[in-house]
Amino acid sequence: MDFNVKKLASGAGVFFTRAVQFTEEKLGQAEKTELDPHLENLITRADCTKNWTEKILRQTEVLLQPNPIDHTGARIEEFIYDKLDKKLPSRTTNPELLGQYMLEAANEFGPGTPYGSTLITVGEYQKRLGGAERELLQTSAATFLTPLRNFLEGDWRTISKERRLLENRRLDLDICKARLKKAKQAEAKAAAAPDFQETRPRNYVLSASASALQSGWESWDVETDPSGSEQMKLLSEEVDKAEHELRVAQTEFDRQAEVTRLLLEGIGSTHLNHLRCLQDFAEAQATYYAQCHHYMQDLQRELNKCANSVSTPHPTAAVCPDPDHLSSAFLSGPSSPVATVSSSSSQKPSKLDMEQTHFPVTGSRKAKVLYDYDAHDASELSLLADELITVYTVPGMDPDWLIGERGNQKGKVPVTYLELLS
Repeated sequence: MDFNVKKLASGAGVFFTRAVQFTEEKLGQAEKTELDPHLENLITRADCTKNWTEKILRQTEVLLQPNPIDHTGARIEEFIYDKLDKKLPSRTTNPELLGQYMLEAANEFGPGTPYGSTLITVGEYQKRLGGAERELLQTSAATFLTPLRNFLEGDWRTISKERRLLENRRLDLDICKARLKKAKQAEAKAAAAPDFQETRPRNYVLSASASALQSGWESWDVETDPSGSEQMKLLSEEVDKAEHELRVAQTEFDRQAEVTRLLLEGIGSTHLNHLRCLQDFAEAQATYYAQCHHYMQDLQRELNKCANSVSTPHPTAAVCPDPDHLSSAFLSGPSSPVATVSSSSSQKPSKLDMEQTHFPVTGSRKAKVLYDYDAHDASELSLLADELITVYTVPGMDPDWLIGERGNQKGKVPVTYLELLS
């Protein structure tokens, strides 16, 4: 118990001394050892990196999860799973939840009604959007958020610890410098002090000299003060001790400065690592938005077909057709005699069949596939990333789509999944 009290008292004394020294430095009443300019620049750069990394991390979390359940519950849940070293269970995204509600509502209203069938169509695409969003969240967390968080919780804590040690070594060095300065000033003052004879009055010196002549030099030696030489010796020893402590403090300070410098220079490699993570994050976003764009284009086509079928006077056309059936019917043309209501409407299927049969080529060129794509029906062509295909357009075709050929295979492909080559 005594040892702990002494240790606590010693620590409190050191803390108070350094607090006083730090305050005097701020007020300009004490000397301060300046760091190397290169080290100062590294420290400034490291602080800038830490501050901006924290801001980017927080804002990216807000972007990916803009509205948590209770704004803190989701964060606490992630924190607990992270500390328990367990995988966070997959959370349903908002588009997936919306799609599920739409499907349940369609079952209540009746899937055979126009509103119910449209709810089913939109709900399915909402679930696809939710799946793409979940994939973006998982990819972003693994490739971007985790490296930034590891830097703040790992590397930066080590750097901060070594910087605190460097600051303590600097304060110790300044204390040793101040102690040596005081010791030298005391030694110089003692050396410049007048001797014994000059401190006595003149008549006393004369009488003392006469008495010394009468009684001999032995009596004079007894009257002189022998503590002057001892005091000079003590002051000289104090100066030597202060110089030794200064050398030790300077060595420890230089060693700690070198350790801190090496850690701070590693910030450059941290920037390179974060650069790669940022590129992965941007690529994940590009993939996500390309998928969303493709899904929404498909949804618009399906809704247009539903609107056209609802506007048809035939009673059986009031229900929105199935997406797969619509895609095949769009290529093959209507076979029902209802399509021959007018001469203009009866000419459209033959024109479409002719376009599908001959595929007049306009601007045939090579294209590189950027992402994998699964065909939704027989009219489309499935794609594999990084493969090369031949693409061209046909008159009257949707500008967001091209005709792609791979050997004997042919079908529609989305433009957003391609990089057209010259």
